[in-house]
Amino acid sequence: MSIQSINPATEEVIQTFEVYDEKQINQALDQARAAFQSWRTTTFAERSVHLHNVATYLRQHKEELARFSTLEMGKPISEAEGEIDKCAWACDFYADNAERFLADEQIATNATQSYVSYLPLGVVLAVMPWNYPYWQIFRFAAPALMAGNTVVLKHASNVSLAALAIERIFKESGLPEGIFHTLLVPGSSVERLIADPRVAAVTLTGSDAAGVSVGAASGHALKKAVLELGGSDAFIVLADADLDAAAQTAVRARFQNTGQSCIAAKRFIVVESVAEAFEQKFAATAAQLRVGNPLERDTQIGPMPRADLRAELDAQVQASVKMGARVVLGGKPVEGKGFFYTPTILSDVTEDMPVFNTETFGPVAAIIRAKDDEHAIELANNSQFGLSSNLWTQNIEHARQLARRIEAGGVFINSMTASDPRLPFGGVKRSGYGRELSLFGIREFVNVQTVWVGPATGPQMPAPTK
Repeated sequence: MSIQSINPATEEVIQTFEVYDEKQINQALDQARAAFQSWRTTTFAERSVHLHNVATYLRQHKEELARFSTLEMGKPISEAEGEIDKCAWACDFYADNAERFLADEQIATNATQSYVSYLPLGVVLAVMPWNYPYWQIFRFAAPALMAGNTVVLKHASNVSLAALAIERIFKESGLPEGIFHTLLVPGSSVERLIADPRVAAVTLTGSDAAGVSVGAASGHALKKAVLELGGSDAFIVLADADLDAAAQTAVRARFQNTGQSCIAAKRFIVVESVAEAFEQKFAATAAQLRVGNPLERDTQIGPMPRADLRAELDAQVQASVKMGARVVLGGKPVEGKGFFYTPTILSDVTEDMPVFNTETFGPVAAIIRAKDDEHAIELANNSQFGLSSNLWTQNIEHARQLARRIEAGGVFINSMTASDPRLPFGGVKRSGYGRELSLFGIREFVNVQTVWVGPATGPQMPAPTK
């Protein structure tokens, strides 16, 4: 059995890879488990040196690494290079802060001493998608490794060049053998990997359907899981918003990475009194986006990675148009070679349409009119997803109050959603559970261990009643 990397801009096969056999899988898992036994005993200072070395490697090899993701999944080259820089930032951030995040915490009790320690779990299996082939991995791996865990990666099959490059990054940066392994295996192997006793926990970034599968397998094996799943983020524009700024940001929020981001704004919920003006400004800016060869630096919209994904997106658009959505811009695939789709804006969207009630993963925006602020929040929450959201208004105190009512893991006021190593990242509802990044992310894959040292020095705890 083999895996192919296909250039989505030309539809040409880049390289063919043989799927790992049982011997290779077992060797990787054995090495990861053995490496954990020694890696867990290293100091934070030692791990920090390694992670800073990884950050340096990323910056020094940025052009080469970025080219892999552009060739394999069509990311515009300038965005691909920015992704590498962000990965380096995450490595530096956790190298500098992990010891503080995981320091023992003293707790006052009736013990001579009592405290909480944060200890690594073991081998963590990472099941990752193609849309950010480096960032999705490094935002998890940097904290997991600094916590003392080791990592086995099952990446999306269409970005195998990037997957192998990531393994090479850690090796060539001087990390010990077995700390990070890539497995070239099909998705059908994931459940078996989760069940393997050498794997201690699992993290997934992917669709809600993938989350159901991985969550069920993790639950069956009684293993910790973090699920960062899909999103249909609301971009709410209230009547007093700065429409020029909102429209300019809306284009980046929707069409960055060719619209293929779980945290991209997808549903643009605009109060009726300013809806027409916002739509015109939004469409005028989006119409200037350049679609083309992702290796050219002025390209802003590259191809989608696979023909089936483009067909699925177009089906959502055409079904919504048949139900009454109005095409403001685009609305169809680009003819010719490559899996390109025109930047698309649909207006007059209602809650029963696919572009409202399912995740659109590509360059398609849906504009929905709200009667007022209350209706806007109601529309935003009328979704099975709850990853992040955007809220535009000049009344910041009003925005703070509304933010508390939005059912999402993040609310970005007068800005677009962006993941940041300093802030927790994750969602609610069918957008998953658990958090990545910040202090919260590094504490996901640790054993929160209570240590109580006697003898007791004060009143005893009440005796249990049951």
